[in-house]
Amino acid sequence: MKPVIDILEERISAAMRQVSGEDAPAIVKPATDAKFGDYQANGVMALAKKLKTNPRQLAQQVVEKLDVSDICEQPEIAGPGFINLRLKTDFLSKALIEISADSKNHLGISGVDKPQKIVVDFSGPNIAKQMHVGHLRSTIIGDCICRVLEFLGHTVIRQNHIGDWGTPMGMVIYGLAGAGVEKHALKDNRQLRSWQEVLAEINKGKVRLNNLEENYKKIVAIEKNYPAVAANIRKVTNQLQGHDPELKSIWKAACEITLRESSDIYSVLGVNLFIDDVKGESSYTDDLPDVVRELKQAKLGVESEGAVCVFPEGFKNKEGEPLPLIVQKSDGAYLYATTDLAAIRYRIGELRAERIIYVTDSRQALHFDMVFAVAKKAGWSKDTDLVHVTFGSVLGENGKPLKTREGENVKLKDLLDEAVERAKA
Repeated sequence: MKPVIDILEERISAAMRQVSGEDAPAIVKPATDAKFGDYQANGVMALAKKLKTNPRQLAQQVVEKLDVSDICEQPEIAGPGFINLRLKTDFLSKALIEISADSKNHLGISGVDKPQKIVVDFSGPNIAKQMHVGHLRSTIIGDCICRVLEFLGHTVIRQNHIGDWGTPMGMVIYGLAGAGVEKHALKDNRQLRSWQEVLAEINKGKVRLNNLEENYKKIVAIEKNYPAVAANIRKVTNQLQGHDPELKSIWKAACEITLRESSDIYSVLGVNLFIDDVKGESSYTDDLPDVVRELKQAKLGVESEGAVCVFPEGFKNKEGEPLPLIVQKSDGAYLYATTDLAAIRYRIGELRAERIIYVTDSRQALHFDMVFAVAKKAGWSKDTDLVHVTFGSVLGENGKPLKTREGENVKLKDLLDEAVERAKA
Protein backbone atom coordinates (compact mmCIF):
# COMPACT_ATOMS: atom_id res chain seq x y z
CA MET A 1 0.00 0.00 0.00
CA LYS A 2 1.41 3.35 -1.01
CA PRO A 3 1.63 5.92 1.81
CA VAL A 4 -1.46 8.15 1.89
CA ILE A 5 0.65 11.30 2.01
CA ASP A 6 2.36 10.29 -1.26
CA ILE A 7 -0.98 9.59 -2.98
CA LEU A 8 -2.31 13.00 -1.91
CA GLU A 9 0.91 14.72 -2.99
CA GLU A 10 0.64 13.18 -6.48
CA ARG A 11 -3.04 13.95 -6.98
CA ILE A 12 -2.95 17.53 -5.70
CA SER A 13 0.23 18.28 -7.67
CA ALA A 14 -1.48 16.92 -10.80
CA ALA A 15 -4.52 19.16 -10.17
CA MET A 16 -2.26 22.18 -9.68
CA ARG A 17 -0.52 21.38 -12.98
CA GLN A 18 -3.87 21.01 -14.73
CA VAL A 19 -5.04 24.42 -13.47
CA SER A 20 -1.81 26.39 -13.94
CA GLY A 21 0.26 24.53 -16.51
CA GLU A 22 3.15 24.65 -14.03
CA ASP A 23 4.94 21.81 -12.24
CA ALA A 24 4.76 22.67 -8.55
CA PRO A 25 4.80 20.54 -5.38
CA ALA A 26 1.61 20.26 -3.35
CA ILE A 27 3.67 20.17 -0.12
CA VAL A 28 1.31 17.85 1.74
CA LYS A 29 2.01 17.58 5.47
CA PRO A 30 0.21 16.24 8.52
CA ALA A 31 -2.25 18.84 9.78
CA THR A 32 -0.89 21.11 12.52
CA ASP A 33 -4.22 20.87 14.37
CA ALA A 34 -6.47 17.79 14.28
CA LYS A 35 -9.61 19.93 14.24
CA PHE A 36 -8.70 21.01 10.67
CA GLY A 37 -8.32 17.44 9.43
CA ASP A 38 -5.55 14.90 8.94
CA TYR A 39 -3.42 16.55 6.24
CA GLN A 40 -2.95 19.95 4.68
CA ALA A 41 -1.51 21.01 1.31
CA ASN A 42 0.53 24.21 1.49
CA GLY A 43 1.92 24.44 -2.04
CA VAL A 44 -0.81 26.59 -3.58
CA MET A 45 0.49 29.81 -1.95
CA ALA A 46 3.94 29.46 -3.52
CA LEU A 47 2.40 28.69 -6.91
CA ALA A 48 0.03 31.68 -6.63
CA LYS A 49 2.95 33.96 -5.85
CA LYS A 50 4.79 32.68 -8.92
CA LEU A 51 1.67 33.21 -11.10
CA LYS A 52 0.90 36.54 -9.38
CA THR A 53 -2.67 35.50 -8.68
CA ASN A 54 -4.98 35.22 -5.67
CA PRO A 55 -3.96 32.08 -3.71
CA ARG A 56 -7.41 31.38 -2.28
CA GLN A 57 -9.02 31.56 -5.72
CA LEU A 58 -6.27 29.32 -7.10
CA ALA A 59 -6.89 26.83 -4.28
CA GLN A 60 -10.59 26.78 -5.17
CA GLN A 61 -9.74 25.99 -8.82
CA VAL A 62 -7.40 23.20 -7.72
CA VAL A 63 -10.06 21.66 -5.46
CA GLU A 64 -12.57 21.71 -8.32
CA LYS A 65 -10.15 19.64 -10.46
CA LEU A 66 -9.10 17.40 -7.58
CA ASP A 67 -10.58 13.92 -7.08
CA VAL A 68 -9.73 12.33 -3.73
CA SER A 69 -13.24 11.08 -3.00
CA ASP A 70 -11.97 7.52 -2.49
CA ILE A 71 -9.69 8.71 0.32
CA CYS A 72 -10.96 11.96 1.82
CA GLU A 73 -14.04 13.88 2.72
CA GLN A 74 -14.65 17.01 0.60
CA PRO A 75 -11.42 19.12 0.79
CA GLU A 76 -11.76 22.46 2.56
CA ILE A 77 -9.94 25.71 1.83
CA ALA A 78 -8.64 27.65 4.80
CA GLY A 79 -6.77 30.89 5.37
CA PRO A 80 -4.94 32.33 2.36
CA GLY A 81 -5.04 29.07 0.40
CA PHE A 82 -4.41 26.01 2.56
CA ILE A 83 -6.22 22.87 1.44
CA ASN A 84 -7.33 20.80 4.45
CA LEU A 85 -7.99 17.09 4.01
CA ARG A 86 -9.77 14.68 6.33
CA LEU A 87 -9.51 10.91 5.70
CA LYS A 88 -12.74 8.94 5.29
CA THR A 89 -13.60 6.38 7.98
CA ASP A 90 -14.26 3.75 5.29
CA PHE A 91 -10.81 4.33 3.78
CA LEU A 92 -9.13 3.99 7.18
CA SER A 93 -10.98 0.78 8.03
CA LYS A 94 -10.06 -0.80 4.69
CA ALA A 95 -6.42 0.21 5.18
CA LEU A 96 -6.35 -1.34 8.67
CA ILE A 97 -7.89 -4.57 7.35
CA GLU A 98 -5.25 -4.67 4.60
CA ILE A 99 -2.48 -4.20 7.17
CA SER A 100 -3.83 -6.93 9.47
CA ALA A 101 -4.15 -9.34 6.53
CA ASP A 102 -0.55 -8.71 5.39
CA SER A 103 0.92 -12.22 5.52
CA LYS A 104 4.49 -10.91 5.22
CA ASN A 105 4.01 -8.65 8.24
CA HIS A 106 4.95 -5.55 6.26
CA LEU A 107 2.15 -3.44 7.74
CA GLY A 108 0.76 -2.82 4.28
CA ILE A 109 3.89 -0.90 3.25
CA SER A 110 5.17 -1.47 -0.27
CA GLY A 111 8.83 -2.32 -0.82
CA VAL A 112 11.16 -0.18 -2.91
CA ASP A 113 10.90 -0.40 -6.68
CA LYS A 114 14.66 -0.91 -7.13
CA PRO A 115 16.24 -2.84 -4.24
CA GLN A 116 19.92 -2.14 -3.65
CA LYS A 117 22.80 -4.00 -2.06
CA ILE A 118 23.76 -1.80 0.89
CA VAL A 119 26.68 -2.13 3.31
CA VAL A 120 26.17 -0.64 6.79
CA ASP A 121 29.31 -0.09 8.89
CA PHE A 122 28.46 0.33 12.58
CA SER A 123 29.36 -0.42 16.21
CA GLY A 124 33.12 -0.96 15.73
CA PRO A 125 34.45 -1.82 19.22
CA ASN A 126 38.20 -2.09 19.79
CA ILE A 127 39.98 -5.31 20.62
CA ALA A 128 41.14 -5.68 24.24
CA LYS A 129 38.73 -2.96 25.39
CA GLN A 130 35.30 -3.36 26.90
CA MET A 131 32.47 -1.67 25.07
CA HIS A 132 31.49 1.55 26.84
CA VAL A 133 28.44 3.80 26.62
CA GLY A 134 30.03 5.61 23.67
CA HIS A 135 29.42 2.50 21.54
CA LEU A 136 25.71 2.39 22.29
CA ARG A 137 24.55 5.02 19.79
CA SER A 138 26.43 3.62 16.79
CA THR A 139 25.25 0.10 17.64
CA ILE A 140 21.57 0.96 18.04
CA ILE A 141 21.33 3.51 15.22
CA GLY A 142 23.18 1.18 12.84
CA ASP A 143 20.94 -1.77 13.70
CA CYS A 144 17.81 0.37 13.20
CA ILE A 145 19.04 1.50 9.78
CA CYS A 146 19.71 -2.12 8.77
CA ARG A 147 16.23 -3.23 9.89
CA VAL A 148 14.46 -0.41 8.03
CA LEU A 149 16.41 -1.04 4.82
CA GLU A 150 15.72 -4.80 4.98
CA PHE A 151 12.04 -4.09 5.70
CA LEU A 152 11.91 -2.05 2.48
CA GLY A 153 13.40 -4.93 0.47
CA HIS A 154 17.08 -4.00 0.22
CA THR A 155 19.87 -6.55 0.63
CA VAL A 156 21.84 -5.40 3.67
CA ILE A 157 25.38 -6.45 4.54
CA ARG A 158 26.38 -5.57 8.10
CA GLN A 159 30.04 -4.77 8.68
CA ASN A 160 31.52 -4.54 12.18
CA HIS A 161 34.75 -2.68 11.44
CA ILE A 162 36.55 -3.48 14.70
CA GLY A 163 39.84 -1.89 15.74
CA ASP A 164 42.09 -4.97 15.77
CA TRP A 165 45.42 -3.90 14.27
CA GLY A 166 48.28 -1.44 14.56
CA THR A 167 50.20 -0.11 17.57
CA PRO A 168 47.38 -0.69 20.12
CA MET A 169 47.65 -4.43 19.42
CA GLY A 170 51.40 -4.25 20.04
CA MET A 171 50.65 -2.61 23.38
CA VAL A 172 48.11 -5.29 24.33
CA ILE A 173 50.46 -8.17 23.51
CA TYR A 174 53.43 -6.48 25.15
CA GLY A 175 51.35 -5.88 28.27
CA LEU A 176 50.35 -9.55 28.49
CA ALA A 177 54.00 -10.51 28.74
CA GLY A 178 54.34 -8.14 31.68
CA ALA A 179 57.01 -6.16 29.90
CA GLY A 180 57.18 -2.67 31.34
CA VAL A 181 54.06 -3.18 33.44
CA GLU A 182 55.70 -4.01 36.75
CA LYS A 183 57.81 -1.15 38.08
CA HIS A 184 60.84 -3.30 38.84
CA ALA A 185 60.90 -4.45 35.21
CA LEU A 186 61.38 -0.93 33.88
CA LYS A 187 65.06 -0.77 34.75
CA ASP A 188 66.13 -3.45 32.28
CA ASN A 189 62.84 -3.54 30.33
CA ARG A 190 62.72 -7.32 30.47
CA GLN A 191 59.73 -9.55 29.80
CA LEU A 192 58.35 -11.14 32.95
CA ARG A 193 56.69 -13.93 30.96
CA SER A 194 57.60 -15.62 27.69
CA TRP A 195 55.16 -15.76 24.78
CA GLN A 196 54.71 -19.49 25.50
CA GLU A 197 53.73 -18.69 29.10
CA VAL A 198 51.26 -16.05 27.89
CA LEU A 199 49.65 -18.55 25.52
CA ALA A 200 49.45 -21.12 28.29
CA GLU A 201 47.64 -18.64 30.56
CA ILE A 202 45.21 -17.80 27.75
CA ASN A 203 44.53 -21.47 27.00
CA LYS A 204 43.77 -22.09 30.69
CA GLY A 205 41.15 -19.32 30.59
CA LYS A 206 43.08 -17.12 33.01
CA VAL A 207 43.05 -14.09 30.71
CA ARG A 208 39.80 -12.16 30.54
CA LEU A 209 38.82 -8.94 28.80
CA ASN A 210 39.33 -6.80 31.88
CA ASN A 211 42.93 -8.15 32.14
CA LEU A 212 43.60 -7.14 28.53
CA GLU A 213 42.21 -3.67 29.09
CA GLU A 214 44.06 -3.06 32.37
CA ASN A 215 47.39 -4.09 30.84
CA TYR A 216 46.72 -1.82 27.88
CA LYS A 217 46.05 1.15 30.16
CA LYS A 218 49.24 0.50 32.15
CA ILE A 219 51.33 0.37 28.97
CA VAL A 220 49.77 3.60 27.68
CA ALA A 221 50.53 5.31 30.97
CA ILE A 222 54.26 4.49 30.93
CA GLU A 223 55.36 4.17 27.30
CA LYS A 224 55.66 7.92 26.75
CA ASN A 225 58.16 8.23 29.61
CA TYR A 226 60.22 5.13 28.82
CA PRO A 227 61.76 5.17 25.32
CA ALA A 228 62.88 1.54 25.63
CA VAL A 229 59.29 0.46 26.30
CA ALA A 230 58.05 2.45 23.28
CA ALA A 231 60.78 0.88 21.14
CA ASN A 232 59.81 -2.62 22.22
CA ILE A 233 56.13 -1.90 21.51
CA ARG A 234 57.10 -0.94 17.96
CA LYS A 235 59.18 -4.12 17.72
CA VAL A 236 56.29 -6.32 18.88
CA THR A 237 53.90 -4.51 16.51
CA ASN A 238 56.26 -5.07 13.58
CA GLN A 239 56.64 -8.76 14.48
CA LEU A 240 52.86 -9.15 14.67
CA GLN A 241 52.39 -7.47 11.31
CA GLY A 242 55.17 -9.69 9.96
CA HIS A 243 52.97 -12.67 10.94
CA ASP A 244 55.08 -14.02 13.80
CA PRO A 245 53.20 -17.28 14.66
CA GLU A 246 53.30 -16.90 18.46
CA LEU A 247 52.23 -13.25 18.40
CA LYS A 248 49.50 -14.01 15.87
CA SER A 249 48.16 -16.70 18.22
CA ILE A 250 48.09 -14.25 21.15
CA TRP A 251 46.46 -11.60 18.94
CA LYS A 252 43.84 -14.06 17.72
CA ALA A 253 43.04 -15.07 21.29
CA ALA A 254 42.69 -11.41 22.34
CA CYS A 255 40.25 -10.88 19.46
CA GLU A 256 38.18 -13.92 20.44
CA ILE A 257 38.04 -12.86 24.12
CA THR A 258 36.83 -9.39 23.15
CA LEU A 259 34.31 -10.52 20.54
CA ARG A 260 32.73 -13.05 22.90
CA GLU A 261 31.84 -10.28 25.33
CA SER A 262 30.71 -7.96 22.51
CA SER A 263 28.45 -10.73 21.21
CA ASP A 264 26.91 -11.12 24.67
CA ILE A 265 26.10 -7.39 24.71
CA TYR A 266 24.61 -7.50 21.20
CA SER A 267 22.44 -10.40 22.33
CA VAL A 268 21.19 -8.49 25.39
CA LEU A 269 20.39 -5.49 23.18
CA GLY A 270 18.68 -7.66 20.56
CA VAL A 271 21.03 -6.27 17.90
CA ASN A 272 21.47 -8.33 14.74
CA LEU A 273 25.27 -8.18 14.63
CA PHE A 274 27.16 -11.47 14.68
CA ILE A 275 30.69 -12.89 14.44
CA ASP A 276 30.30 -13.40 10.68
CA ASP A 277 29.70 -9.65 10.34
CA VAL A 278 33.14 -8.81 11.79
CA LYS A 279 35.49 -7.32 9.22
CA GLY A 280 38.17 -5.48 11.16
CA GLU A 281 41.14 -3.34 10.23
CA SER A 282 43.36 -6.44 10.05
CA SER A 283 41.29 -7.76 7.12
CA TYR A 284 42.69 -5.09 4.83
CA THR A 285 46.41 -5.17 5.71
CA ASP A 286 47.42 -6.93 2.49
CA ASP A 287 45.48 -4.36 0.44
CA LEU A 288 47.11 -1.23 1.89
CA PRO A 289 50.18 -1.19 -0.41
CA ASP A 290 47.85 -1.46 -3.42
CA VAL A 291 45.77 1.48 -2.18
CA VAL A 292 48.85 3.70 -1.98
CA ARG A 293 50.21 2.42 -5.31
CA GLU A 294 46.94 3.08 -7.14
CA LEU A 295 46.67 6.58 -5.66
CA LYS A 296 50.21 7.31 -6.85
CA GLN A 297 49.48 5.92 -10.32
CA ALA A 298 46.42 8.15 -10.53
CA LYS A 299 48.69 11.08 -9.59
CA LEU A 300 46.58 11.68 -6.48
CA GLY A 301 49.09 10.39 -3.94
CA VAL A 302 52.09 12.69 -3.65
CA GLU A 303 55.08 12.75 -1.30
CA SER A 304 55.05 15.50 1.29
CA GLU A 305 57.78 15.63 3.92
CA GLY A 306 58.44 11.92 3.38
CA ALA A 307 54.80 10.88 3.75
CA VAL A 308 52.35 9.98 0.98
CA CYS A 309 49.38 12.36 1.00
CA VAL A 310 46.31 13.09 -1.07
CA PHE A 311 45.02 16.65 -1.23
CA PRO A 312 41.30 16.38 -2.12
CA GLU A 313 39.75 19.55 -3.53
CA GLY A 314 37.78 21.80 -1.23
CA PHE A 315 39.54 20.94 2.03
CA LYS A 316 41.73 23.58 3.66
CA ASN A 317 43.14 24.29 7.11
CA LYS A 318 42.61 27.47 9.13
CA GLU A 319 45.42 29.18 7.23
CA GLY A 320 43.73 28.43 3.91
CA GLU A 321 46.29 25.82 2.90
CA PRO A 322 45.29 22.52 1.25
CA LEU A 323 44.48 19.88 3.87
CA PRO A 324 46.24 16.51 3.38
CA LEU A 325 44.77 13.06 3.84
CA ILE A 326 47.85 11.05 4.86
CA VAL A 327 47.76 7.48 3.54
CA GLN A 328 51.33 6.44 4.42
CA LYS A 329 53.62 7.92 7.06
CA SER A 330 57.28 8.71 6.43
CA ASP A 331 58.28 5.51 8.29
CA GLY A 332 56.12 3.43 5.92
CA ALA A 333 53.25 2.88 8.35
CA TYR A 334 49.63 3.12 7.20
CA LEU A 335 46.80 5.01 8.84
CA TYR A 336 43.03 4.80 9.42
CA ALA A 337 42.46 6.64 6.14
CA THR A 338 44.35 3.94 4.21
CA THR A 339 42.32 1.20 5.86
CA ASP A 340 39.03 3.02 5.21
CA LEU A 341 39.94 3.45 1.55
CA ALA A 342 40.84 -0.24 1.32
CA ALA A 343 37.48 -1.09 2.91
CA ILE A 344 35.65 1.00 0.30
CA ARG A 345 37.50 -0.80 -2.52
CA TYR A 346 36.59 -4.17 -1.01
CA ARG A 347 32.95 -3.31 -0.35
CA ILE A 348 32.44 -2.06 -3.88
CA GLY A 349 34.71 -4.49 -5.72
CA GLU A 350 33.94 -7.68 -3.80
CA LEU A 351 30.60 -7.10 -2.07
CA ARG A 352 29.18 -5.09 -5.01
CA ALA A 353 27.71 -2.44 -2.72
CA GLU A 354 25.54 0.19 -4.37
CA ARG A 355 25.42 2.22 -1.16
CA ILE A 356 27.69 2.25 1.89
CA ILE A 357 26.50 3.78 5.17
CA TYR A 358 28.88 4.62 8.03
CA VAL A 359 27.46 5.27 11.50
CA THR A 360 29.88 7.17 13.77
CA ASP A 361 29.90 10.24 15.98
CA SER A 362 30.15 13.63 14.32
CA ARG A 363 33.81 14.15 15.27
CA GLN A 364 34.73 11.89 12.36
CA ALA A 365 32.82 13.96 9.80
CA LEU A 366 35.88 15.65 8.28
CA HIS A 367 37.75 12.34 8.08
CA PHE A 368 34.96 10.61 6.16
CA ASP A 369 34.30 13.64 3.96
CA MET A 370 37.94 13.52 2.85
CA VAL A 371 38.00 9.72 2.48
CA PHE A 372 34.81 9.83 0.36
CA ALA A 373 36.28 12.60 -1.81
CA VAL A 374 39.47 10.62 -2.41
CA ALA A 375 37.57 7.39 -3.18
CA LYS A 376 35.45 9.26 -5.71
CA LYS A 377 38.45 10.96 -7.32
CA ALA A 378 40.25 7.62 -7.56
CA GLY A 379 37.25 6.17 -9.40
CA TRP A 380 36.49 3.53 -6.77
CA SER A 381 33.07 4.88 -5.80
CA LYS A 382 31.83 6.54 -8.99
CA ASP A 383 28.58 4.50 -9.03
CA THR A 384 28.21 3.97 -5.27
CA ASP A 385 26.64 6.33 -2.74
CA LEU A 386 28.81 6.90 0.33
CA VAL A 387 26.80 8.12 3.31
CA HIS A 388 27.98 9.20 6.77
CA VAL A 389 25.28 9.09 9.44
CA THR A 390 26.49 11.08 12.44
CA PHE A 391 25.39 11.51 16.04
CA GLY A 392 26.57 13.62 18.95
CA SER A 393 29.43 12.50 21.18
CA VAL A 394 28.73 10.73 24.46
CA LEU A 395 30.43 12.89 27.08
CA GLY A 396 31.94 11.98 30.42
CA GLU A 397 31.39 13.85 33.67
CA ASN A 398 34.15 16.28 32.63
CA GLY A 399 32.09 17.30 29.60
CA LYS A 400 34.58 15.73 27.19
CA PRO A 401 34.16 12.72 24.86
CA LEU A 402 34.97 9.37 26.49
CA LYS A 403 38.45 7.97 25.86
CA THR A 404 39.52 4.55 27.15
CA ARG A 405 43.18 5.44 27.31
CA GLU A 406 42.50 8.36 29.68
CA GLY A 407 41.01 6.22 32.43
CA GLU A 408 37.70 4.82 33.51
CA ASN A 409 34.44 5.36 31.67
CA VAL A 410 31.03 3.77 32.04
CA LYS A 411 31.10 0.23 30.68
CA LEU A 412 28.15 -0.64 28.48
CA LYS A 413 27.68 -3.96 30.27
CA ASP A 414 27.45 -2.16 33.63
CA LEU A 415 24.95 0.33 32.20
CA LEU A 416 22.72 -2.45 30.86
CA ASP A 417 22.94 -4.44 34.10
CA GLU A 418 21.93 -1.37 36.08
CA ALA A 419 19.08 -0.64 33.66
CA VAL A 420 17.72 -4.17 34.21
CA GLU A 421 18.03 -3.86 37.99
CA ARG A 422 16.25 -0.50 38.01
CA ALA A 423 13.49 -1.86 35.77
CA LYS A 424 12.99 -4.81 38.12
CA ALA A 425 12.89 -2.48 41.12
